Amino acid sequence: MKIIEGFEALKSILSRQGPSSDFEIDEREKAVREIITEISRRGDAALFEYTQRFDGVTLDALEVSKKQVIVASNSVDQELLSALDLAAERIYTYHIAQRDSLLSEGVRDGLGWLIRPLKRIGIITPGFTSPLPSSLLMAAVPAKVAGVKEIILATPPQKNGSVHPAILAAAKIAGVDRIFSVGGAQAVAALAYGTESILSVDKIFGPGNIYVTLAKKLLYGVVGIDGLFGPSEVVIIADDKANPAYCASDLLAQAEHTSGSAIMLTTSWKTAHKVRNEVEVQLKGLKNREEAEKNLEDWGMIGLVESINEAVELANLYAPEHLLMLVENAESYLDKITAAGCVITGEKGTVALCDYIAGPAHILPTGGTARFGSPLNVTDFVKITSLIDTDKIDIKEIGRAAQIIAETEGLDAHAKAIGKRLEDPS
Repeated sequence: MKIIEGFEALKSILSRQGPSSDFEIDEREKAVREIITEISRRGDAALFEYTQRFDGVTLDALEVSKKQVIVASNSVDQELLSALDLAAERIYTYHIAQRDSLLSEGVRDGLGWLIRPLKRIGIITPGFTSPLPSSLLMAAVPAKVAGVKEIILATPPQKNGSVHPAILAAAKIAGVDRIFSVGGAQAVAALAYGTESILSVDKIFGPGNIYVTLAKKLLYGVVGIDGLFGPSEVVIIADDKANPAYCASDLLAQAEHTSGSAIMLTTSWKTAHKVRNEVEVQLKGLKNREEAEKNLEDWGMIGLVESINEAVELANLYAPEHLLMLVENAESYLDKITAAGCVITGEKGTVALCDYIAGPAHILPTGGTARFGSPLNVTDFVKITSLIDTDKIDIKEIGRAAQIIAETEGLDAHAKAIGKRLEDPS
């Protein structure tokens, strides 16, 4: 891994200057537009064709039956089932506390709000090459806590034509209502428009490849979208007391993600070099060594700064998905952190714990969007409606001010509508 010294040099690298090329109109977007058009026109027939073309699987039916879910769940290793149960329990607990803290209706002086859960949502879960049951739990459990009435899962079949048992087991644990063997951009289009088999949803959740992301981008407005997610990112801030083996292991964990940024900022020259050496040692034991090594070469670095405050400033500038604070008295720096999807503290802190079982959802803002975006949470699954009770508002006190504003904006009918109320002696 390269080591870069100096605040100004690092600032230039981490500022994310210049336009992103991720969403340029290229052949990929044209292909996604075609898929969306075909799904909207031909529904299930197009889904069967795309599943055969992209996944190499010929399906007899799109929907996974309840019996198939039960059989698949029973085939899953008991240790994995127990782990998924524990993860779901912790995710439930975290989001119930979040719901009780954030979602309460209120009315004061005639003004308030109504909170209503979304009726039906769709979750996209990758699973063609490797199953991602954790991603399913991270979206489905908060949806249940928020009170969503119906959860539909779209996940691609494996080469043998069936959905991976681990995903079906997670779906059963999370209380998913219906499951369809559909993936990719075609799954996003099907959930947005609906087909003969798949009901259209209010909002779509879950990460995916560039084709899924482009489909979400193009269909925003037709359907609600949780966000546009890019490659995963971690910034580690480490002092001279940080464990080099821990730092290296998290950098390597990040390097397992294609194009995932793995960055460490430290005040210690010794720590920087120890971590770089430890990365080389740990690389030798990885199954996917070549990919991790390439990703670290392309997207990894260690930065040397003069103080933890400088490191925090650079982290805020970069606005990473994950910020791992391996420093003494990490809590004392929390007030200074303004842009991160998830902050992990503690001597044995690791992003991997957040990815699977800590409790908060691991669907987080990427690409610098932590400057203004938030992790997936219970508020993503509800609608808030403003409530105005005019019987409890003194219209005479505020009506003339409203008239003046309406007249200034040239909206005569607005001003007259208010005037009617002001003229009424009752």
